[in-house]
Amino acid sequence: MRRMKFTLGAVTALALSTAAFASEVAPDAVDFTDDGVTMSLTGVAGDPVAGAETFKSRKLGNCLACHANSDMSGELFHGDVGPELDGVADRWDEPMLRAIVANSKQIFTDETIMPGFYSLEVGAHLNEDLVGKTILSAQQVEDVVAYLGTLKE
Repeated sequence: MRRMKFTLGAVTALALSTAAFASEVAPDAVDFTDDGVTMSLTGVAGDPVAGAETFKSRKLGNCLACHANSDMSGELFHGDVGPELDGVADRWDEPMLRAIVANSKQIFTDETIMPGFYSLEVGAHLNEDLVGKTILSAQQVEDVVAYLGTLKE
């Protein structure tokens, strides 16, 4: 039988990644309150740079399809279905932004066209390959929330 050697760094990295995974909140366990979603979905701080990439990606958040955002004025095809997001961090605090991104239907109404990005009930207009899955991962939600937190007037 072959013995494997692990460095302290490898063991530490494995333990940290396991701990981060273990602290991820499942989509059906997200706690929506009147104040929003106060607890991080991952226990890991969001990365605003990664959040901006998710926000503008047509294959992930695709937020620009519905929302204008002058921070991304160099990107094409800003939508006007949803509100303009300039200054959104002045209008909503982090828990409310997290709740809106995770599942806007919990905050607004079931009639909102915005999908629940971290919900198994994402809405009527859904690609079949997403049935039973979330559109974004918990960490991608945290990243988008961190990015939105930079959008101040």
